[in-house]
Amino acid sequence: MPKMKTNRAAAKRFKVTGKGKVRRPKMGGQHSFMGKSRKRRRRLRDNDLVAPEIEKRIKILLPYAR
Repeated sequence: MPKMKTNRAAAKRFKVTGKGKVRRPKMGGQHSFMGKSRKRRRRLRDNDLVAPEIEKRIKILLPYAR
C-alpha cells in the first residue's frame, strides 16, 4: 500500500496541537489593518481551534495528525 500524501494546502493552514486538536489562523488578520479597530486587531492576533465537526475531515488531509 503506498503512503498517504499530505494535502499541502491544508498543511500550510492548519497545525495540530500536542493533544491532537487542530489550530487555524483567524480570518481577516493578514492585511488592511488601517481600516480595522484596535480591538478587532487584538482579537485577530491569536490562533483559534477548528470546530469539532470539521476537525475529523481536516485530519484526513493531514496523515501525520491521525
